[in-house]
Amino acid sequence: MDTATQTDRPSRVVDYLVEAIAALGVRHVFGVDGANIEDLYDAIFDADCSHPGRVTGVVAKHEFAAATMADGYARSTSGIGVVAATSGGGAMNLVAGLSESYESRVPVLALVGQPPTNLEGHGAFQDTSGRAGTLDIEKMYSEITRYCARVERPADLPEHLARAVAAAKRGGPAVLLLPKNIQQAEFHPDEPFQPPALAHVSDRLGLQALQGILAAGHRAGKVLIIAGDQVARDDARGALRRLAEALDAGVGVVPDAKDVYGANEPGYCGVAGIMGHPELRDALREATICLLVGTRMPVTARGGLDDLLAESAVSSIGVEPPHARAMHATSTDLATDLAKLADELADGASREPARSSQRPSALSVPAATGPGLRYREAVEAIAAMLPPGTDVFADAGNTGAAVVHHLPVPDGGRFVVALGMGGMGYAFGAGIGSAFARCTDNGRRTFVIAGDGAFFMHGMELHTAIEHDLPMTFVVFNNNAHAMCVTREQLLYRDRYSFNRFRPTRIGEGVAAMFPGLPAFTARTSEELDHALSETATVSGPAFIAIDCDPDEIPPFAPFLAVLAGD
Repeated sequence: MDTATQTDRPSRVVDYLVEAIAALGVRHVFGVDGANIEDLYDAIFDADCSHPGRVTGVVAKHEFAAATMADGYARSTSGIGVVAATSGGGAMNLVAGLSESYESRVPVLALVGQPPTNLEGHGAFQDTSGRAGTLDIEKMYSEITRYCARVERPADLPEHLARAVAAAKRGGPAVLLLPKNIQQAEFHPDEPFQPPALAHVSDRLGLQALQGILAAGHRAGKVLIIAGDQVARDDARGALRRLAEALDAGVGVVPDAKDVYGANEPGYCGVAGIMGHPELRDALREATICLLVGTRMPVTARGGLDDLLAESAVSSIGVEPPHARAMHATSTDLATDLAKLADELADGASREPARSSQRPSALSVPAATGPGLRYREAVEAIAAMLPPGTDVFADAGNTGAAVVHHLPVPDGGRFVVALGMGGMGYAFGAGIGSAFARCTDNGRRTFVIAGDGAFFMHGMELHTAIEHDLPMTFVVFNNNAHAMCVTREQLLYRDRYSFNRFRPTRIGEGVAAMFPGLPAFTARTSEELDHALSETATVSGPAFIAIDCDPDEIPPFAPFLAVLAGD
């Protein structure tokens, strides 16, 4: 069948969906194709033939990675990401990725195919309708989404889609379950899809109270702001800076919000929590008022600060109240509300800021004597090579702790570490999704930094980056272990055994052999790492660097250091 014949056929439900995705400003749909979602890919192809470049379908290697691609795409656009999957195992594989988006309040729309309705409950392959004893996937998804609905009739789609998009934009994933026969059905809606406009929830009384508290705190002494990832989601970095300037405030960031306030900006106090800096704790101790902006302060962000937060005057602004006790003002749009506060609190005086911009000091860790490079040495070498605008996606674990603690975010770059669920391998898919979102920014590069455990889980998404020639550098710290678990075995379980040390692997050499033409390097010394970074600095497409390191090195992770100190 030629293209002209394909595009002459009647408009279908899936055609409407693709037009709606384009209307949302989304240019990429991530997923894994299969029988009960293939009609969506067919519609993407037809739409691309009619309007080249409007929406591109990207096939990942695993649905978890496809979900994290949509997540990373949304984080880097301050918009919405879209993921598609077939029924059965494909639908189940989305769960971990959607859970991260749920916990981190990232807007993602998941389109999940289902068997034809006439076969549900009658032995359909990959049946998850909940009928005749099958798994009820709608009930399961309802626990990890802001909205989940099964589309039973074509006419129901516009309303379900509008509700799903609105729910996702309020923060988190939404799922539409789409039986195959519904996808294929001819559909002529009364009007094209119109993205729903979300009303800004303004807590007028709360903001007035917050303004008074901040003004009094500013007059009485020092104000400390601890900023979270909602600042990035709401694209409120500029408003945050204006508020900090108006209050002459010190500013700290939580681990997954390192890019919302630069390390070289006035008053930067470092990272809060268990991977954080001593200066942040000192600043909190000296502050007359602490303002939490766009963060709930989970354990990763408040570890080591609980005692001071309990003793301090703490206020908060954001979509949800924090776990720490605080006077809270609700804001679904920090860009708007922080700007209003800055305008009200600015006194118009022209003065040099009193806030210091001294770089925070690193935590002291025990000397490591094992093979390979030390975490700090390697991370600082990477940081020295990152040009402005570089985006960094890091995985959790020892590698993530080192990156959070030691890596300054390049000016204008995005920094993401997934701590909502902390799923290993998140950074590979999320970095790829972000790279697609940034594809129009010529020269912009994305770095994915992860450990070998994360690589063995989802590192083959490297193949997706190669297929699309994305400007990405993948850096894998290879210590032949789940090293954070090794450290826990050593410190908490008397070092009597290890389930988490592995036979040595040569990841860099293996990747080079697997993908001929890919610039791939292994660094076992600082000189080899400098060479690898230099060689990949001018590469336009993907590159790969494996760094050998010591599984017994203690990372800059406060709970481990406290055990060593006997606290």
